[in-house]
This record gives sequence, C-alpha cells and structure tokens, in this order.
Amino acid sequence: MKKLGIQENHTQFMLLVIINLFVGSMVGLERTIMPLLGEETFGVKSSAAALSFIVSFGFSKAIVNYFAGYISDRFGRKRVLQVGWFVGLLVPLFIIFAPNWETIIVANILLGINQGLAWSMTVNMKIDLAKGSERGTAVGLNEFAGYSGVAIFALLSGYVASHYAVTPQPFYLGLGIAVIGVGLSFVVKDTKEHVTLHLTAANVTTQRAKSAKEVFSLTTWRNKELSAFTFAGLATNFKDGMVWGLLPVFLFAKGLSLGEIGVIVAVYPAAWGIVQLATGTWSDRVGRKGLLVGGMITQAVAIGLLLVVNTFVLWLLAAGILGVGTAMVYPVLQAAIGDVASPDWRASAMGVYRFWRDSGYAFGALLAGVLADLLNVTWAIGLVALLPAVAAINLAFRSNETRANTNS
Repeated sequence: MKKLGIQENHTQFMLLVIINLFVGSMVGLERTIMPLLGEETFGVKSSAAALSFIVSFGFSKAIVNYFAGYISDRFGRKRVLQVGWFVGLLVPLFIIFAPNWETIIVANILLGINQGLAWSMTVNMKIDLAKGSERGTAVGLNEFAGYSGVAIFALLSGYVASHYAVTPQPFYLGLGIAVIGVGLSFVVKDTKEHVTLHLTAANVTTQRAKSAKEVFSLTTWRNKELSAFTFAGLATNFKDGMVWGLLPVFLFAKGLSLGEIGVIVAVYPAAWGIVQLATGTWSDRVGRKGLLVGGMITQAVAIGLLLVVNTFVLWLLAAGILGVGTAMVYPVLQAAIGDVASPDWRASAMGVYRFWRDSGYAFGALLAGVLADLLNVTWAIGLVALLPAVAAINLAFRSNETRANTNS
C-alpha cells in the first residue's frame, strides 16, 4: 500500500535526488565557459548578442515549465521526465558540432526544454512523495541536488577548458550525463498514486477541474500570495540571468584567469545548493515569510558587494553570500506555492510559477545585455540588483505565513 512521507518512500526519493543532480549538471557545464565561448570562438562582440544564449534558454524553459505541470497532471510525471532527458541528449551534440553561434542558440533552446521537463518533474515528484509537513524539506533536497550539480560541473568545465579548450572537450562530459539521465528516468516510478493520497488527506472532493486559464490567472495575479511568490521567483532568476551572463565577463575584465573565474562562479551555486538543505527544512519548522523577505534583501546586498570589492577572496565571499540569499528563497517559494495550491492543480500552479520564474533568466539577460552595451557591465549589474529589493517589499506587504497549510 502506498504511503506519504520521505522516509516511507526513501528509495524513490533518493533516486529522484540523484536524477536532479544530473539535471543541474547539464546547466553547470555552461556556467563558466558559455559567456566566453561567444566572444573567443565565434567572435560575438555585442553583450546583448552574447547573452542571447541565456535568453533562448530562459524563454524555452519558462514555456515548457508551464506546459510540463499541466501535462504531467494528466499523463503522469515519469513520461514527461523521460522526454526531457531524450531532449537533453541532443544538447552537447549540437554544441560540440556547432558551426556558428546560431547553432549554440538552438542548443540552448533544447537545454531549456530539457530543464523545463526534467527539473519540473523531479520537484513535483518529490512533493508528491512527501507529506505536507515535509514539503520544504523535499524541495530543499531537490534544489540542493540540482545546484550541487550546477556547481560541480561549473568548476569541472572551467578546469577542462583551462587545460584544453572551451569547446568541445567540456561537452563530452555532457554526453555522459545525458546518457545516465535517460537510464535513470526509466528506473524511477511514477507518483500519480501519491497525488491521490494527497487529495484524500486534504479532503478534496470531486469537482470541476480548474482550467489552465484559471490556474494561470490565480498564480499570476488573482491570488495575492501566489502572485507575490511568483514575482519573487521572477526577480530571483532575473538576477541569476544577469549573473550567469555578465559575472564571468566582469571578472575576466578584472584580470582573473578562467580557473579563478570558474571557482567564483561555482561558489555561488554551491552555497545556493548546500544552504537549501537547511532553508527548506527550516521553513517547515518556523515558517516561510521571514526567509523569503530576508533572502530577497540578501541577494540585492550581495550583488552590490560584487561591484565594490576588488580581490579574489572578497569576490568569493560576495558570491557565497549571493548563493545564501538565493537559497533562502528558492525552495521556500516552491513550498509556499504548494501550501496555497490545492493538490489537484498544484503541479499546474507550480508550472505557472516556474514559467514566470524562469522567464526571469531571459528578461534578466536581455536587459543586462542592453544595459551593458548602452552603459557598461558594472552599471548593468548594479541596476539589475534593484529588482530583488522591490520583490522583498512586495512580499512583506502582500503575503502571509503559509506554513500552516500543510495538511495536503
């Protein structure tokens, strides 16, 4: 008989943790070297054009996130996870054999599809398996695994690139990751039966299903809490799109080597991943709102520190603080969405949230590239820092504590 709980489903839960480690690794391959690949290999000089790979990744991931939740509510999580990993197989192949920058853009569209399907399913499947009182812990473990993969392979790809070249050698690793991901997606079990258990626990009776349009409007603007969480998610990845695209360029201009840049770029997701182990569980015990407001403020302050310090050690420290601030909100926002949304449309609401959150990658990279061309990289980084501060104020006034809503 199926039961809810992380311990009760520990084998499947840990398998999903491992799968998301590999999902994050696909992004980590690009973190250090992709912003430099455009300029060094393909001669892309404009910042806006160079960051187009993040724009293509962000928009494709955002759109797929939206449909992934809706489709998985109807056809099952496992099928969607498998499709995501088959798409992921194509990403390193496109980059390895890319004759021009346009092919890199296509590869990043495919990467966005891979992440939108695979990462969305791992987080939804963990929420399905966990009890309502374990929701923050479940999401925290998922994000810890994913961003540990980002950090490990950001560091590893920088090391490989510094000893060989920015392409194709680092992306041979991507082929191995994708093959493992495909294999594991066939081993893991679907979680649709656990969704039924959540519906029973929440005393949700059979009623007219919410349409995709209804869930979209509730999550985006009609429900003040869901919309506040959604805007905070967008602001967080808006900032991350900028950091992904401009921080390596900023540090390279300061005279740091590829290896040093790789370490700094890796520290940010490493802190993000590790601290999420604590923040997800903490939010289950003491509440969501304080972490959310504090985390958005911490992100804004950390970006300011990146600009005012001027030594390798202090850049490491600032990157670590930025990771901590991101970790304070990333799993907690998804847990809070799960608190508010009903089990029968939770995955769809999560898909809408992740649609807006990950569109932040694209909007952040797009605006950062334009500002860098019009002003300079330093001004672009500084101006983008304002959005997390605005999101903190919005959360403070428009959201309530949601931790009590954990019976489902």
